[in-house]
Amino acid sequence: TVISLDALFRSDFEDGTLEQFVISGHPLTLIALAKIVAHWLVAGLPIVLLSPLLALWMNLPIESLSVMIATLMLGTPILSLIGSIGVGLTISLKRGGQLLSLLVFPLYVPILIISTAAVMAASDSLPYTQFLGLLVAGLITSVTLAPFAAAAALKISLT
Repeated sequence: TVISLDALFRSDFEDGTLEQFVISGHPLTLIALAKIVAHWLVAGLPIVLLSPLLALWMNLPIESLSVMIATLMLGTPILSLIGSIGVGLTISLKRGGQLLSLLVFPLYVPILIISTAAVMAASDSLPYTQFLGLLVAGLITSVTLAPFAAAAALKISLT
């Protein structure tokens, strides 16, 4: 999702649509959330749908397959939401894609660690619900705060 993140608001920024959204008075938060959801549907959902095939191909235990799908369903939207904040901050830079990676990778690491720990716990027949709970909490927090932060970052980048 990092590769496609730079294009999240780029075309709207380059053609002036983003400025028109700000001037129009429409809530930029809802526009940002809609674009984030569209990004997840295009970049995150295919990963979730193809992962069971790849997991079986790589001999992942069947017991942990449902946990892997759950962690991807919870984790990939968090990654898109966090990435949207970074995109908002770097949208006005010419080489913002490289800086974007530096900004969001440290924030992606906890989600990746928690998701990996959940799948490993499930494959070892250990309890894994605490990891899923952390991902649910992260998703709720991200959905609540990230659109506001992305909208604020976009407004800052436009000035």
